[in-house]
Amino acid sequence: MAQIWLGHGAWGSPATMGPWIEGLRAAGVTADAVTLPRGRAERGIVPFAAQVPDADGMVVGGHSLGGRVATLLAAGAADGAPRRTHALMGVVALSFPLHPPTRPDPALARASHFPMIGIPVLLLAGDADPYARIDLLREATELLPSSELVVYPGLGHDLAEAREDVVARIAAFVGALRG
Repeated sequence: MAQIWLGHGAWGSPATMGPWIEGLRAAGVTADAVTLPRGRAERGIVPFAAQVPDADGMVVGGHSLGGRVATLLAAGAADGAPRRTHALMGVVALSFPLHPPTRPDPALARASHFPMIGIPVLLLAGDADPYARIDLLREATELLPSSELVVYPGLGHDLAEAREDVVARIAAFVGALRG
């Protein structure tokens, strides 16, 4: 059975992921939150990996920083991360932080690891997110071997206004991974 483990944003905590976890559980998805350290995403890879059981059916993801850390974990981008016997099944990124606000990065540096992610990725984003100009996010998504990008018109970095739809899409994504 697939399970999803979600990391919080840079200024959040596992508690801030609570509404997402509760929504996913209500939709029949086993979901839990992980604790991430403050600071650069690269610092969070090993702690995230250590909290996800080495078992079949694990999906990783998160909001903002948590989603970025999950993609880095899926790409195998960290030295010192525990070796897994069982491969991850998928990645979910809510409001992926592609660049700092007001500093779009056409070089897509924060997505340079995307081609190394060999599992399906679901990205959910608002088209008014200051951390991911939507045209650049669409371009970055093309670097992923297997992905889906869902865009919410008028929403910014917080997708809470579309929570019901976001949860339904994540539940469908995880369900499809189960086969």
